Amino acid sequence: MTFSSIVLGQDEETGNSDNLEQKIQNPVADLISLPFQNNIDFGVGPDNRTRNTLNIQPVLPFKINENFNLITRTIVPVISQPVGSSNSEFGLGDVNLSLFLTSAKPKKTIIGYGLALGLPTATDPVLGTGKWSAGPSVVVLVQPKGLTVGGLVQNTWSYAGASDRPDVNFFYSQVFVVKNLSNGWYVNSAPIITANWEASSGNQWTVPIGAGAGKLFRAGKLPINAQLGYYYNVVTPDFGPESQLRIQVVLLFPK
Repeated sequence: MTFSSIVLGQDEETGNSDNLEQKIQNPVADLISLPFQNNIDFGVGPDNRTRNTLNIQPVLPFKINENFNLITRTIVPVISQPVGSSNSEFGLGDVNLSLFLTSAKPKKTIIGYGLALGLPTATDPVLGTGKWSAGPSVVVLVQPKGLTVGGLVQNTWSYAGASDRPDVNFFYSQVFVVKNLSNGWYVNSAPIITANWEASSGNQWTVPIGAGAGKLFRAGKLPINAQLGYYYNVVTPDFGPESQLRIQVVLLFPK
């Protein structure tokens, strides 16, 4: 899935910025990147406290052969989780790894088929599930000129881990619409819709609506994609967050 007024120059590989602008909107592009996404959730718990999650999300593409690429996306969450009315727990959450097999050749419809893995790396029980989990994942998108429209869907189930922790059956999806503007600017909406199937009825879904804006620029020779967005949860579990401020900075390493 992030500020300066320096306009992005030309992409070294193609001679123009259009190729890089399209790649940054494609979650399975053949592009090395290092996103830092900070999510501030408001109204968490019975005391309406704030939770902060910094997701460090390196993306590494690997060329398998002339026809296919393997895209790896790792999410390493660093969390400050409110506990009770005044305390907080800070530490590492569960690491998530996604592997996508995609076509190495340009296509009108871009599809990535993959596997999502959840690793019980949390440094405290309140920061993770205590379970190993896995499940299928797929991403589909199209990129007509100046526009990206698509979605990512996955569901993971626990298969091992602490026997005294609840099972994991978790649905994750993200719909994204991005409109590129001039001088590296863009507007987007990318709500993350989730469901915890193990939760009680009425407490399973989180459904946000919102939007944001971003800019592609350079710091010296390094391309950077920065964006800011706000999302309000129209559906949320009891004591779930009411809204989220999403700030993301992505370091890009085009070939």
